Amino acid sequence: MSPEQPPTTPGVLFPPGPDGRRSTAAVGRAAVADALRPVDPAGARAAEQETNWRSGYLVHFRRLVEAGLTTPEAAVTIAGHGIDGVRSRMVAGTAEGEVPLGTWAEAPAVRGHGTAEVQGTARPETELSLPYHGERLQGDALLRRLDSWVSTGVAEPSVAEAVRTVLAHPEWLRLEGHTVAVLGAGAEMGPLQALLRWGARVAAVDLPRPAVWERVLSVARAGAGTVLLPVPDGSDALDVATAGADLVAEAPSVADWLAGLRSEEDRLVLGNYVYADGAANVAVSVAVDALTTRVQQARPDVALAFLATPTDVFAVPGDAVAMSTRAYEQRSAGAKLVGRPLRTLSAGRLLRRSYAPGADPGVNDSLVPQQGPNYALAKRLQRWRATVARQAGTTVSMNVAPPTRTRSVVKNRALAAAYAGAHRFGVEVFEPATSNVLMAVLLVHDLHTDGGPRHPQPWQDEAYAAVHGGLWRTAYAPRSALGLAALLGYGAARG
Repeated sequence: MSPEQPPTTPGVLFPPGPDGRRSTAAVGRAAVADALRPVDPAGARAAEQETNWRSGYLVHFRRLVEAGLTTPEAAVTIAGHGIDGVRSRMVAGTAEGEVPLGTWAEAPAVRGHGTAEVQGTARPETELSLPYHGERLQGDALLRRLDSWVSTGVAEPSVAEAVRTVLAHPEWLRLEGHTVAVLGAGAEMGPLQALLRWGARVAAVDLPRPAVWERVLSVARAGAGTVLLPVPDGSDALDVATAGADLVAEAPSVADWLAGLRSEEDRLVLGNYVYADGAANVAVSVAVDALTTRVQQARPDVALAFLATPTDVFAVPGDAVAMSTRAYEQRSAGAKLVGRPLRTLSAGRLLRRSYAPGADPGVNDSLVPQQGPNYALAKRLQRWRATVARQAGTTVSMNVAPPTRTRSVVKNRALAAAYAGAHRFGVEVFEPATSNVLMAVLLVHDLHTDGGPRHPQPWQDEAYAAVHGGLWRTAYAPRSALGLAALLGYGAARG
C-alpha cells in the first residue's frame, strides 16, 4: 500500500464498485442469483435484473425457498451456491491492502489469543424452569404452557416433544462433555445465562468493549458454569479492558483460539448468535461463516448451532396450512365484514389468506420489509450453512426462534408497533427472558440427540421444533396483517 493511500479497514468488507462505493445491494443481488442459477435460471435472471433491491428483494428471497422444494438436492445446491456467492464477492482488509476473503480466512492469524477462565459461584440448577410473564414455570405448569402454545398455533408440536424429552432427562442440562462457544456472548437472544445457570462450560466471544464484558462476567460469576474468554496472547489475566475479540477483524485468530480449546472429553459446539445493524450484520455473519469453516478443518467433529429468525420465508407442514385455513374460514362475521373492503381497497394486499387450501408444504412468507435485505441475507447465510453442514453429516442445531421484544426490535418504531398489535392476529410476541431459555432448552435437546431427527427434506429439518409465535398458523398472510397490527399497536408501543 502506497504512503498516499488511506489505511485499509481491517477485516471483512464489501467490495468496492467501479465508482469506489461499497454496494451491499450488488452483493446481495448477485449472491441470490448465484444461489438460484443451478436450479432456477429464470429466477436467477430475475434477481440479477432487479432494479430496486431495497424493496424488491422480498420476492427473490421467497423464490430461494420455493426453488429448493423440488428435491432435497435442489435445496442443498441453492445453499452451497449461495454461500459461495456471498463469500466469493466479499473482501478483507489487511495491512497490505484488500485481499479476497478466502485468502484472508485461510492465512495464518496475525495474532493469537490467551485464555482467561471464570468459575461461577452458584450450584447448578437441576430442574428445568422457564420464565414466563413474571413466573418461573416448572413441571406441570410448564407442560400446560407447552400444550397451550401448540393448541393455539404458537409453536410446532415438535417443540413440546423436544422440551418434554429434556424434562425427562434433567441431567442433560449441564451439557456434560461439551464446550459451547457462544459467538455474540452478550446477545439478548443468546443462551449464555441459561447455560451457565445449568453449569455448562462456555467459551464466550464478543467485542472488546468493557461494558459488554462487565455484563458477561457478572452473569458468569452469578452462574454455576465455567466461562473461557479470549484475552491478549501470552496472558491469562482477567481484565475487561482487554478481553474479547472483534470477529469481523479477527475471525482467523478467534477460529484458531476456539480450535485450540482442546479437552479430552469435550466436544466443541460453535453457536452463532451474532447481530449488528445494517450492512455490518452481513459482514459479521460472513466473518463467522469463514471462522466456522476454519474451525471445521481443525476439528471435524465440531457441532454447529444457530437461531433462525421467524421473519423469513419457510416451507411449513400441511397441518400448519390446515390450521391456518380453518382460522381463515372460521373468522368472525366482523372480521369478514372489515376484511372485504380492506382487501378491495388495497388491491388484495391486506388481510389475505396465508396459503392455498391443501398446500403441503405451504410457503410462509413472514419477511418484514423494515428489516431490509441485509438482515435477510445475513440470516439466510446462516440457514444455508446449516443445510450444507447437516448434509455433510455435521450435528446441527438450528431452531426458529419466536418473535421477541429485543432492543433491536423496540428501537424500530414500525416493528415495535407491529409487535405490540400482533396479538390481535393470533401472534404471540415473547419477552427475551422466555425466548433465550426456551431456545437454550432446544439446543440441549439437539446436542443430546445428534441434531434431532433427520428428515427426508431440508425444509422439514428447518420446520422441526419451530417456535414461530403463530406466524405459520395465523389466519392471514403475516405481511398482509402486520401493517394493521402496527396501526393498532402504535399507542401501546409508545407506552
